[in-house]
Amino acid sequence: MKDVKTTLLDRRSIRRYEREAISEDIMHFIHEAIRNTPTSYNGQQFSVIDIDDQPTKEKLYELTGQKQIKTCNHFLLFCADYNKISGIAEAKGIDMPNFAHTADGVIVGVVDAALAMMSALTAAESAGLGTCPIGYARTAAPEAIARLMKLPQGVFVVCGLAIGVPRELPDIKPKQPIDLVIHHNMYRQDNMVPELMAYDSEIKEYNATRSGSKSDNDWAEHIVSYYREAMGYNTLDALRRRGFDIKR
Repeated sequence: MKDVKTTLLDRRSIRRYEREAISEDIMHFIHEAIRNTPTSYNGQQFSVIDIDDQPTKEKLYELTGQKQIKTCNHFLLFCADYNKISGIAEAKGIDMPNFAHTADGVIVGVVDAALAMMSALTAAESAGLGTCPIGYARTAAPEAIARLMKLPQGVFVVCGLAIGVPRELPDIKPKQPIDLVIHHNMYRQDNMVPELMAYDSEIKEYNATRSGSKSDNDWAEHIVSYYREAMGYNTLDALRRRGFDIKR
């Protein structure tokens, strides 16, 4: 097992995997790490679908275009989940408020699922496995994926995580310097643009010189172009169809 420092600071996304299976002991460890995730109110407003069936992974690949889904050994889907609490509330005769119809309710579910994914990622990485978070699991084809996974009302996909034995060791991608990420006592009041421009140049240099595939992408334009693409996702409509009709 890797130590905590190595696990967290040497992490990089892995998109190519060996065919080697992950042992049951390691998957149990990952599942236990997920189960022990801290959640809002200890409500545990999330569920995880662990997919190791190859035909199902290939269907998800067809829906998302993310090759690592079909080549990884296990693909985990992390979902916000109010189905479980609604079921027991009904069984016990508890009046269930429309918390899932509020922005805070959606945020609670998203945060819980995201924390669970980080628990799984950290556990898998510490065991020497490779991982790759996949947001397209949420946005590419939400209705088709919900049908494939047989999701009940009150459950929606937040993110996915590919896990497997790594076939590659890509260069670690540069992150923003600590002074841009960590603010002390209040949000920074000075001009951060010069530091952001320096980071933008660092990313452009990394993309042009990294091992494997190269590009001329910078940071700012590349990220903003993703935002432009994401404007067409109609996530609010997808949430409403899953039973999250946000009112306030």
